[in-house]
Amino acid sequence: MDTSLTVITERVDDIPLLLAQLQRMDVQPLLDDYFPTHGNWQGLSLGHVVIVWLSHILSQADHRLNPVQAWVERHQETLQQGLQQPVRALDLSDDRLESVLRYLSDDAQWALFEPALNQRQIQVYDLHPKRLRLDSTSVSGDWTVNESGLFQYGHSKDHRPDLPQLKLMLATLDPLGLPIATEIVSGQRADDPLYIPAIGQVRQTLSQSGLLYVGDSKMASLATRCFLQATGDYYLCPLGGTQLKAEAMQAYLDPVEQGAVELQEIHYDYADGHTALIARGYEQTQTRTGEWDGHTWTWSERQLVVYSLAYAQSAQQAFQARLEHAQTA
Repeated sequence: MDTSLTVITERVDDIPLLLAQLQRMDVQPLLDDYFPTHGNWQGLSLGHVVIVWLSHILSQADHRLNPVQAWVERHQETLQQGLQQPVRALDLSDDRLESVLRYLSDDAQWALFEPALNQRQIQVYDLHPKRLRLDSTSVSGDWTVNESGLFQYGHSKDHRPDLPQLKLMLATLDPLGLPIATEIVSGQRADDPLYIPAIGQVRQTLSQSGLLYVGDSKMASLATRCFLQATGDYYLCPLGGTQLKAEAMQAYLDPVEQGAVELQEIHYDYADGHTALIARGYEQTQTRTGEWDGHTWTWSERQLVVYSLAYAQSAQQAFQARLEHAQTA
C-alpha cells in the first residue's frame, strides 16, 4: 500500500525557550486579564499574540510590525507546539499588531498590569531585593509638537534642544538590572518630581520597605529624601549644586585643610586581582528636617565627603585644556 509522507522542515532556533520563559512568567494570562478585547476578536488571544510577537522581537532583534506574519508562516508548527493550540499567520498581521498596541496604550490598565507582572518575575527568579537604582533619560526625535502630546521641547540631555523629546524614568533592581517600574512623561517635565511616583510604583510591586534607593543628584531634593525617610526606606545620592552651595562645600573642606579629620583610604578590588587606591574621604552626620504628608520629619543623615582620584585627574586635565585654549586665543 502506498502512503504519502509530508515532511515539514522548520528552523526551531530559540523559539521554544523564549515561549517557555514567557509562559513561565504568566505574561499571556496577565495580559488577557488586564486588557480584555472586543467580542469580535478572533484567533489567538491578545496575550498569545503578544508572547509570539515578543519571541519574534527577541529572536530576530527586529521590532518592526511588517515582518512578523511571514516569520510566523515559516515557524507555524514550532509555534503551535509551543502554544499547544492552532496558530494562523493572520493572527500576527501588522493590522492585528497595531490593534494590540492600541489596547496596550491604556495607561490606567498598564498601571495595574505592570506591578502584577513584576510580582510574578520576582517569584520566578526567587529574588530578594535590597537595592534599586533610579534614573531618567530623554528620547528625542523629529516629531510634530502638539499641546497634549508626549513630545515637547525641554532641557535636552542629548544636546539637541532643536528636537522635541519625551522623558523616561526607570527603576531597576541592583545588581541584576531587572526593570521594576517605568514612567513615560512629556519632554518639558523636570526630573526631580519623577522620583517619588517611580518609588511609589516600586512599592506597589515589591510590597516591602527598608530598601536602598540609589540615584543621581536630581534624586537629592529634600522632598524626595524626606519622603524616603518618612516611609521607611534609605537613599544614596550625591548632593548637587542646588542642595549644596559653595559655602557649605567649603565648610566640608575646611576640616580637611586644617587637618582636623583623618581621611580614610578607599581601595577597589579589580577583576584581574589587583587592588588600587581610588579615593580618600571622611564621614559626618547632619540633622535634616523636611515636610511630608502634612507632618514634619527630622532625621540624621550620613554624609560621605569623598575625594576621587580619577575625577580629580579628569578635572585637572579639563582645566589644563581650557587654559591652553585660552592662551592660544
